Amino acid sequence: MRLPDEQLRAGHIPADLYRRIPPGTDLRRIMIVQEAPRSYTGPIVLALVITTGSVAVLLVIAFVTQIVAASIVSVLSATCGISYTISRTSKRRKAPRPLSK
Repeated sequence: MRLPDEQLRAGHIPADLYRRIPPGTDLRRIMIVQEAPRSYTGPIVLALVITTGSVAVLLVIAFVTQIVAASIVSVLSATCGISYTISRTSKRRKAPRPLSK
């Protein structure tokens, strides 16, 4: 019997608990109740919910920012004549020169 759990299952009362028992108590009628081991399910689920919520909030902020920017550009282009263009430059390959003799 190395562990306190094994001692309690075997019916032995540890010394620290034995000192707390009032004098004159029948030791055969004592029941020792142990605390259940801690469950880590709650904190893990809470961390996952917080992470998922943070990602969702960041995605919503990015989406709203994109919509606001697009609407500002469209309003400015309609009222002030400011335009916003995206230019895509393409690199054209030059035809190879013929070898001159």
